[in-house]
Amino acid sequence: MPGPVGSVGVVGAGAVGQTVAATLVSSGICHRLLVVSRTIEQAAALAADLDDMRQTTGSPVHPEARRAADLTGCHAVVVAVRATFTNTRADDVRMGGAAANAPVIRALATALCGYQGTVLVVTNPVDLMTRLFAETSGCPRVYGIGSNLDSARYRLTLGQLLDVPATAVHGHVIGEHGDGAVVCASSTTVNGTPAVIPLAEVRAELRTRPGRISAGVGRTRSGPAGAVLSTLHKTLGLVDGTEELTCEHRGDWLGIPLRFTAGQPVACLPALDAGEDAQLAATVTKLRGAYQALRRPAPSSTRLETT
Repeated sequence: MPGPVGSVGVVGAGAVGQTVAATLVSSGICHRLLVVSRTIEQAAALAADLDDMRQTTGSPVHPEARRAADLTGCHAVVVAVRATFTNTRADDVRMGGAAANAPVIRALATALCGYQGTVLVVTNPVDLMTRLFAETSGCPRVYGIGSNLDSARYRLTLGQLLDVPATAVHGHVIGEHGDGAVVCASSTTVNGTPAVIPLAEVRAELRTRPGRISAGVGRTRSGPAGAVLSTLHKTLGLVDGTEELTCEHRGDWLGIPLRFTAGQPVACLPALDAGEDAQLAATVTKLRGAYQALRRPAPSSTRLETT
């Protein structure tokens, strides 16, 4: 495997941003980790905490507090910002942050206009925020973390239900990171063989798992951080492999499997049966419509928030 890259930026010092940053420090994936938050004081506090971690673990990653404009030289930037808002939705929960987070994402994308490195968006609703960041910034390599975490949960859940290791399961969850997620059951194999998928049980677990985690510890954070690290290895060309990521596909933005070779992606959608195809079409229509609501100009007072 190639050695660590020069620098990676993390924008957001909230629960998810902190966990992503700590994961990157422990991984040794880069020499410098540039931390950006709503204020330079918040960024400095997180960088100091991470520096303690670097010292105690012997990590080669040096954390630094920076501003968004300093990220243009990074190999990759991870966007984990979140506006201050209360999500009162009982269903389609991730969509509850669309209106609040859109101005924050738009402001950051404007600050990074023309950035040529890789951008990984974690902020929800991730499919909409990824498209908003890409179209506002003009950055050529913008991906959303979401469907790869859903796919990892799918393989883990199916492995538990069928009493096999998760590594024996090959299958994808695509479309939306949310209620419109499409479980590609018809193309799933277990130990290389087509399997009967307990779809109702799988969907129930995928639907309720994030809520249980959030109810217990306040927010899902370790899973997204792991997805970020895995994806960075592929997008930075450190290893080859497949990740399910939000990206532009045939004029729309949704989660699909991308096969990375030396950091370059190729779409590799699985075959879908009629039901899965119809579900994916409905998800695309939903995401397309929801995105139109985000195209209003952002308030001039927009600031980054990371709580």
